[in-house]
Amino acid sequence: MLVAGEASADLHGSKVVRAMKEIRGDLRFAGIGGPLMSREGVELLADCSELSVVGLTEVVSRFPAISRAYFRLKHLLTAQNATLFMPIDYPGFNLKVSKVAKEAGVPVFYYIAPQVWAWRQGRIKKIKKRVDRMAVILPFEEEFFRKRGVDALYVGHPLLDNAPSVEPEEALESIKEGAGLRGAFPIICLVPGSRFQEVEATLPPMIEATEKIAGKYPDLGCIIPLAPGIQGDLVRSMISGSRIRVSIWRGGIYSALGISSAALVTSGTATLEAALMGVPMAVLYKVSPVTFWLGKKLVKVNCISLVNLVAGRRVVPELIQDAVEPTSIARELLPLLEEGEKKEKMLEGLREVKAKLGPGGASKRVAQMAVEMIQEEG
Repeated sequence: MLVAGEASADLHGSKVVRAMKEIRGDLRFAGIGGPLMSREGVELLADCSELSVVGLTEVVSRFPAISRAYFRLKHLLTAQNATLFMPIDYPGFNLKVSKVAKEAGVPVFYYIAPQVWAWRQGRIKKIKKRVDRMAVILPFEEEFFRKRGVDALYVGHPLLDNAPSVEPEEALESIKEGAGLRGAFPIICLVPGSRFQEVEATLPPMIEATEKIAGKYPDLGCIIPLAPGIQGDLVRSMISGSRIRVSIWRGGIYSALGISSAALVTSGTATLEAALMGVPMAVLYKVSPVTFWLGKKLVKVNCISLVNLVAGRRVVPELIQDAVEPTSIARELLPLLEEGEKKEKMLEGLREVKAKLGPGGASKRVAQMAVEMIQEEG
């Protein structure tokens, strides 16, 4: 049984399921995920798009769906013979289900650790009680968890299995043609997030920021790689009055980044995707005022973007809460479009981050660990 609570976890879960089936073809899978896990044969009890939220207060609107999903999982874990429970990230929900699994005698193998090194370190006690093994994807996490008594292993970052090699010029021109951006320069990749609340908070100021620099770059264009679960009509309503060319792209984030000179990215996994592609970026993060106030009380790290956390220093600028407004965004965006020391230092830092993430093959390592745990159970 697997639980992936949002789009990127659905991707990582689907790859692990595929790899597990290559090792053992007799396995059956059920749980929560999205279209990618469903395509790999996972019987979905709920779709992750119904559960995906960001922030502490935003969970209230999704509580009925989250509650239904929890009780479905609880019923299956207690009434049937699940052999392994694999939570993927999504800690608020998954740690509760992990407790149910442990009480039902089902081993728990956590993939993509809760970010307790950043906030809510009190969860460590729950993790020690409820998790048998953990596969972590950031280089510093293995030591952090092992020092606190959790059986954790660094497996590398699964994004390294997805990032493509550099496309030839003809392929890039074909992508521009398909996106309706032939002749546009520069092209800015706008990544407003994979959740409705993120898109609503960050996309409008992103668009306004690019309009502010359009005077200097009259042929400027923007491409928005649409995240799974985000409705195209929602995005179209936000860009309908824009004075610049904006393309909604369904061909994936990597091809969109491949034709882009710079990116504006909502904090999350996409910041690492941009880093792997060597695209200079500014990172945005905005939540409700109550969530932000609570977060300031709880968060224990100086940076929020995964790029800066992996680097161990500030490589990319972070625009947080009130700073997510057009003038501030445009001020950070302009130097990314011009050759100079600031841009070159950022690109050097992005190469460092890519090197720190290690080799590919994370999904296969996790699959092997999961199958070994199943076999240990007999």
